[in-house]
Amino acid sequence: MSDSLVIIPTYNEKENIRKMIQKVFSLSKEFHLLIVEDNSPDGTGDIVRSMLPQYEGKLFMLERKGKLGLGTAYIAGFKWALQHDYQFIFEMDCDFSHNPEDLIKLYDACNTGGADLAIGSRYIKGVNVVNWPLGRVLMSYCASMYVDFITSMPIKDTTAGFKCYTRKVLDQIDLDKIKFMGYAFQIEMKYTAWKLGFKLVEVPIIFTDRTEGTSKMSSKIFKEAFFGVISLRFKRISARRIA
Repeated sequence: MSDSLVIIPTYNEKENIRKMIQKVFSLSKEFHLLIVEDNSPDGTGDIVRSMLPQYEGKLFMLERKGKLGLGTAYIAGFKWALQHDYQFIFEMDCDFSHNPEDLIKLYDACNTGGADLAIGSRYIKGVNVVNWPLGRVLMSYCASMYVDFITSMPIKDTTAGFKCYTRKVLDQIDLDKIKFMGYAFQIEMKYTAWKLGFKLVEVPIIFTDRTEGTSKMSSKIFKEAFFGVISLRFKRISARRIA
């Protein structure tokens, strides 16, 4: 039984999903993998389903009725991870913009490095982004500066989606009160963990834009993040009581 679960939400990722599953299971450390699949019309779920027997006991899939948002996918995955007693729970994209090899660096930051939440950071050591147009790099970097200005959270890459949570962080966060769906979800989770007093550590990574499949970024997601950050500043945060 592995102590670590990687959660990957999928919607129309047929070009990447098989290679991603194989890569995660080839790593020197054993990770289990939960795919949260939102009824992709391209057959992503069928590919995962066909691989379940090969990786029995290590590969799992939650199937949902449709595209319900990144935030709700991760919340469903977090609850599943807690129910199955994993101690280290990871977020990662399916498109290889996050290098699966870096899962081990995030794990080490939490397991032996003292972090409660380890963040794969594009900006902790300069700007480490490959294949993004300059306009998108500037938008992402300025978004993190904006979040820092509004919230005072001491994180360089506030919208990062490559993370490792220790179990105690997710145990203490009331997941039913996390309300945002897109990039704002990533900010809200970090902000909540920070306000609860957990130690957040940024681990430098190189982010490489997807080469296959289609980006899920939209203006609606960006607007949610921009305006949602202001509401976070006034959010009352308390730890969830553990029975």
